[in-house]
Amino acid sequence: MTDEHHHRPHHAAPDPGPRLAPLSEDHWDPSTRELLAPIPRDADGHLPNVFTTLVRHPGLFRHFLPFGSHLLRDGRLPDRTRELLILRTAYNTRAGYEWGRHVPLARAAGVTDEEIRRVGSGPDTHGWTPADARLLRAADELHRDARLSAATWSALAADHDEAQLIEITMLVGQYHMVAFFLNSAGTRLEPGYDTEILPAPTGAGTDAAEGTRGNA
Repeated sequence: MTDEHHHRPHHAAPDPGPRLAPLSEDHWDPSTRELLAPIPRDADGHLPNVFTTLVRHPGLFRHFLPFGSHLLRDGRLPDRTRELLILRTAYNTRAGYEWGRHVPLARAAGVTDEEIRRVGSGPDTHGWTPADARLLRAADELHRDARLSAATWSALAADHDEAQLIEITMLVGQYHMVAFFLNSAGTRLEPGYDTEILPAPTGAGTDAAEGTRGNA
């Protein structure tokens, strides 16, 4: 291999666009409008791309929305707890869209900008309270092992009731499922959210995993 090859400039591949494009509003039939009606619009008047893409499977969407909405709006976990678990799951799954949409929700729940930056460094990083570190460790164990260790379950049980323990596992699982969909469909972050960049994997170089800006 020549020295010229080593120093050849790296050019990013052209952006092919999402694999599944959001369904534009002028293509919504009455059934689609009914399915999307409960979802709040963004400040620009549009619906988030995750929903206008997933609605391409209306039968699944009809059952997905109540479950996801319950976890997000009506769950038993405090808002801060929920958002820390979601952010760590977004980091673990390299789900840039999930990260970008939930950073504002985390801030609204009281997670500071410093804590948001620290999510990517994991539960053993200096600065976390023991309770917050337990949450991040739970998200990591579920991601890595598909179960909570006996030690983590016991530690969480000191702060959470049975319903909340169930919800922790279901919430992390839900956002893994959403990340699989978003990353595979190539769902793009909307303007205004695409400035929230997913932290690079720990120890990564300049070639971060794709999807950090929500264009997986």
